[in-house]
Amino acid sequence: MKLYISRIFLGIFLVSSQWILAQALSRHQFSVKGKCEMCKTRIESTALKAGAKQAVYSIDSQTLTLETDNSTSTDNILQKVAEAGHDNEKFKATPAAYEALPACCHYDRDSGALQTTAEQNEHSTKKENEFFVRGNCESCKARIEKAAKEAGARSAEWNAESQKLTLDFDPATTSSDKILRKIADAGHDNEKYRAADAVYKNLPSCCLYDRNIPFGEVNPKVHAEEGTNPSHAQHSLSETEGKTIEGVTVIGSKAATSLNKKEAGMVFNIDRKELLKAACCNLSESFETNATVDVSFSNAVTGTKQLKMLGLDQKYTSLTKELLPEIRGLASAYGLSFIPGRWIEGIQLTKGGSTVTNGYESITGQINTELLKNAAKPETSLNLFADFNGRTEANITSVSKINDQWSQTFLLHGNGTFGNTDMNKDGFLDRPKGTQINAAYLLNYNDLEKSGFGSHFGINFIKDERTSGQTDFNKNISQDKQSANGVGIDISRFQVWNKTGYVFKGKPYQSLGWMNQYTYHQQDSFFGLRNYSGKQHTYYSNLIFESILGNTNHKYKAGASFMYDGYDETYLTDQFKRNEIVPGVFAEYTLTGLKYTLVAGARVDFHNLAGTQFTPRMNFKYDITPQTILRLSAGRGFRTANVFAENQQYFASNRMVQIMQNGGNIYGLKPEIAWNYGASLQQEFKLFGRKSSVVADFFRTDFKDQVLVDLDRSPQQLTFYNLEGKSFANSFQTQWDFIPLKNFEVRLAYKYYDVQADYLEGRREVPFMARHRGFLNLAYATNKNTKGGFWSFDTTLNWIGKQRLPETSSNPQEFRLPAYSESYAVLNAQISRNFNPKIRAYLGGENLTSYYQKNAIVDFRNPFGNYFDGGMVYAPIMKANFYVGLDVTF
Repeated sequence: MKLYISRIFLGIFLVSSQWILAQALSRHQFSVKGKCEMCKTRIESTALKAGAKQAVYSIDSQTLTLETDNSTSTDNILQKVAEAGHDNEKFKATPAAYEALPACCHYDRDSGALQTTAEQNEHSTKKENEFFVRGNCESCKARIEKAAKEAGARSAEWNAESQKLTLDFDPATTSSDKILRKIADAGHDNEKYRAADAVYKNLPSCCLYDRNIPFGEVNPKVHAEEGTNPSHAQHSLSETEGKTIEGVTVIGSKAATSLNKKEAGMVFNIDRKELLKAACCNLSESFETNATVDVSFSNAVTGTKQLKMLGLDQKYTSLTKELLPEIRGLASAYGLSFIPGRWIEGIQLTKGGSTVTNGYESITGQINTELLKNAAKPETSLNLFADFNGRTEANITSVSKINDQWSQTFLLHGNGTFGNTDMNKDGFLDRPKGTQINAAYLLNYNDLEKSGFGSHFGINFIKDERTSGQTDFNKNISQDKQSANGVGIDISRFQVWNKTGYVFKGKPYQSLGWMNQYTYHQQDSFFGLRNYSGKQHTYYSNLIFESILGNTNHKYKAGASFMYDGYDETYLTDQFKRNEIVPGVFAEYTLTGLKYTLVAGARVDFHNLAGTQFTPRMNFKYDITPQTILRLSAGRGFRTANVFAENQQYFASNRMVQIMQNGGNIYGLKPEIAWNYGASLQQEFKLFGRKSSVVADFFRTDFKDQVLVDLDRSPQQLTFYNLEGKSFANSFQTQWDFIPLKNFEVRLAYKYYDVQADYLEGRREVPFMARHRGFLNLAYATNKNTKGGFWSFDTTLNWIGKQRLPETSSNPQEFRLPAYSESYAVLNAQISRNFNPKIRAYLGGENLTSYYQKNAIVDFRNPFGNYFDGGMVYAPIMKANFYVGLDVTF
């Protein structure tokens, strides 16, 4: 089977090479009438059958771009296109051919045969100089008007609500065609030209308009922001049968979170509006209003929260920043706190199998974070935050243009937790004290419209120190000279990265990208009388070529990657060193049909310690109707476990660590391998006269050689070993989003998990995983006043069912835990006031139900005894906490 699949991808590479190395072709562009995706498929396939080497049809601009050799007549191609039913600038379809088209393909024929491009340009100057141009915000307005003036317009005025651009220009020196082309080169679709995908994706997240709004309709996002009826913002953007709609919002009138209907996989786009619904001081707190990701409650040892997806720990999700590997290896425990929430421009969350181009480690999905960059005008923001229990934060972000091609971003973050917080009165801190300094600089170059080049450079430095343990612990006195039990963690981290891309001239579908990153991470820490330290050097490189086979219905990516990880760890007196060297190659093919999209890919990685690994993945989407979408996915992933770094929450105990080696090359263990399968159904409908959506999905993950963390063999042991038998996770989720009243958004979700593994003592549920979870999020915003001010109210209720707890029956009676925890609910809420677009104040509360775990630490009175265990946290350990904050933009 592996050989058969490998031959398929070898064939793809060979075909790709033939296209890339083909002799020089002539390029032509003609006006052709069409209406929908079915028209696009028919026109392109007819042109290819008539001898075109490549054929790309744009519905928006009504143009067919051909590449032909010298032996092929373009007249013959256009004649065949007309015979297929499509008028063009040289030939008109017969009435019989036109009537034979499906009803959805019947374009307007009133104007007769199409004019040539030159005739169109001449005629356009005789009309009122008003054109439809897509955009969202003030940044779009500035960019569109600037591009128009650079192309020769005397004046340009763009209206965000009507999506209309009014021009004044001298026909002797320029033309509307030239101006609109320049605007498309700047990233904005218009009624004549469509922006290249690479340019569009490089716009700031606030400028990413919906590319499927029919020209002539108002912009629903603008209406939503101005407080008009959300039902207008939620109506179907295109009712044409078979046309895929991109960027439909899931939660309400403004796309704070959107499920991309064009993607084959389940890809959620989360923008800054969603992040502002909660405190969101760092990435670990960015998903508290998201039903897909489960956020564990921070324990007193690490002080950070952990994420879970599909019922499995965070380590099985690929966590990237700017599509580069980020939270992995030694950063597993604390990495989420290294990305401040105010630095985030947007998050892309992929549920289930992700693309093979981003690596082999993704098993349950991928979470990619994009940092602030590429502002159309200079903007500096200040954020101040403080809670009532001694935590303070400050963020300064500054994004500015250097010139037309260069822009830069300065990011600065500082936080501190002061004072002793001990709400349950057990003598231990409920969260660590400490400070963090985090600084980053980003430099961006964008010259795609001229040279085709774009580049992004970044550098980041972090210093993080935290202290935990008993309240009377003194970090200035060595552990062996004081009676108090303490925890000390000191982390230094440095990163530098670059992403460079090139879009081939005249071929917006063809590009080459190269990403490189170096990371240095050092941790020195102690937990009571045991110490743990580690250093990690990582170099990552990824080269990706993207193009098409014939037309844009057949796309492919191919490339090579390289990963180097150098680890040097010390636990107690034992030292563990290893170097992981992983070159790899990959290919991915995307087939787009009228109602379906198939993405199939595979990669081969040559791991020096884990051996050669073959990783195939597939995602399939079928539009049963424009409002009903079915998705299927399947894929394989593998990873090497970092048993010490990933389980530091258990170090604050007197458990002895045991690794049961079985001949593997990493701590004596084999790499973890998993297969993930998924299916989802998305249904959209009208409720209360407004858009509503229901999404139901099921995923299953099966493991081979999983590194099990066994807490049950003995309460005094922490045992690691490879799975012998079965380990699986079944995840079912259903989510309902609707808008019962104007400006009032509701999100309801229910999740069921069945996660079990064959431990040495038999099959058991994985501990600390509730089978049943409920979720409710309510969001309401008032209409904007004349100064742009408004109120917003957000509240989230999480209900967590009972969880299996580790076996402690061999402990004395007073130090035993029940077999299962009790269920509980946690309520978070926030009120914010936008005084104008530049000033925002907010007040919020976390865990307003004040439920907390009373027995968070076993035998807390004897922290150096055999039964002491601070790692058994399954619920909040702090009561209600309140916070305030201020955002100011200059």
